[in-house]
Amino acid sequence: MSDSTEMKKGWSRNQMAELAAHDIPDGSCVNLGIGIPELVAQYVPEGREFLYHTENGLLGMGPTPESGEEDPELINAGKKPVTALPGASYFHHADSFAMIRGGHIDVCVLGAMQVSGNGDLANWSTGEVDAIPAVGGAMDLVQGVKNIFVITTHCTKTGDAKLVEACTYPLTGVGVVSRIYTDLAVIDVTPEGFRVNKLAPGVSFEEVVEKTGAPVLPAA
Repeated sequence: MSDSTEMKKGWSRNQMAELAAHDIPDGSCVNLGIGIPELVAQYVPEGREFLYHTENGLLGMGPTPESGEEDPELINAGKKPVTALPGASYFHHADSFAMIRGGHIDVCVLGAMQVSGNGDLANWSTGEVDAIPAVGGAMDLVQGVKNIFVITTHCTKTGDAKLVEACTYPLTGVGVVSRIYTDLAVIDVTPEGFRVNKLAPGVSFEEVVEKTGAPVLPAA
């Protein structure tokens, strides 16, 4: 992995993103959500090629530009500066969503507030009266994209579990998530519920169980 894990427990944000990138098949068309998922664009495994798609109308997005090389008119859906790879194409926002809804995107990596044991995703609102809704294109993505990965911290800043038995926040999609990358583990959503795929350095299975709000199965 790119970041040093010496004297550090678990994975960093960048390491979580790199793990997700390594699980994306060669030649995939990929959409990245706002936040930690944006970092996935920095990690394309050697020998593979991904076509990164943004909801605001770019196919062929490259990595973040070097400082001072930003183009204010070349941004992703999160308004972050990006680059365009040779052969990239630009199109209308409506065409971008037609690609999503038409099933033309292979993988989407999203953030999450909660994920349930059966793959339900809540990532746009806490449901509180004063909450600022931020659904963006997430509801379209989870229905139109073939594979949904989630990258998120295992717990909230206050220590509450984000991986739960049933979501208590408004849902983005039902039964849509297939794999979750947290700072503690890579976890698959299976018919039997959450199953650990890989543990982060220094993290035990028992710790993952303790910090998850639903039953967790060990690696098969």
